[in-house]
Amino acid sequence: MVTGGPADPVRAQRARMAKAAATGKRVGYGLFGVAVVAFFVALAGGFPSGLVTTVVAALAVGSAVLAPSIVIGYGVRAAEREDPRRPGLADQG
Repeated sequence: MVTGGPADPVRAQRARMAKAAATGKRVGYGLFGVAVVAFFVALAGGFPSGLVTTVVAALAVGSAVLAPSIVIGYGVRAAEREDPRRPGLADQG
């Protein structure tokens, strides 16, 4: 962000959305990791119901968090590519 000039509210919102998308991706992929570890622990232990519930819950919540985060991340990147005010774009002709 350029300092000294007026803040662009669109770019500020875009930055907030990018940060939220990155956080959502970390949480979603982290929950997938928890599900994988819990699955292998459950596999070794004969699939106790508590671990099976953990695997299913981690996959469900991870998917619910990760899917919109990925879509929002792609949207933010596409908006940045298409933004005509992006620094350096005028230099490209």
